Amino acid sequence: MPTTAASKTTDATDDPGIVVGDDGLARPAWASVDPMLREYYDTEWGMPIRDEQGMYERISLEAFQAGLSWATILRKRPAFRAAFNDFEPEQVAGYGETEIERLMADTGIVRNKAKIHAAITNANATIRLRERGGLVSFVWSFQPAETPMPRTFAEIPTKSPESFALSKALRKEGFSFVGPTTMYALMEAVGIIDTHLLGSHRRGSSGVWPA
Repeated sequence: MPTTAASKTTDATDDPGIVVGDDGLARPAWASVDPMLREYYDTEWGMPIRDEQGMYERISLEAFQAGLSWATILRKRPAFRAAFNDFEPEQVAGYGETEIERLMADTGIVRNKAKIHAAITNANATIRLRERGGLVSFVWSFQPAETPMPRTFAEIPTKSPESFALSKALRKEGFSFVGPTTMYALMEAVGIIDTHLLGSHRRGSSGVWPA
């Protein structure tokens, strides 16, 4: 992290995880330096996803992220979208060995055969869920009664009873690579919970939870 005045910790929060940017806005340290992560944090992370294709894409990318940094996945997201037909479930559900070989040869994405198979499996499961209200309603049904109120990064959980329940329910529906930690990250990313730090300028921005 740069040691310029623009990246000093805010006195108001007394939280080493909160950094005030050169624009005067407070963000967590992970979103304060890299322009790509900063843009993602300011415009996407934690905002509600209410469409099937968007939710399926997020589930897919969270699965590919397992064991890697989110920055790695975000940098590769354009390549992922090109490789997976913009994560259109019908398209991906029809992938066979030819497409799998193509994906394994694509240096722009994470070439992990198990995760590629999971994306195809999950596309088919997404389509089946349409008979029961759809993926979006299914995932959002696990929204908790309350959201975390973290003041520091250390106070943010990595899983919850709801993420365990969502993981179990998705597995029952045929999804894979949907463990409770991965599902907690998904719930954060799509606005089901709000784990923005209380000192962040994005706290409450989703409209789902009060600031």
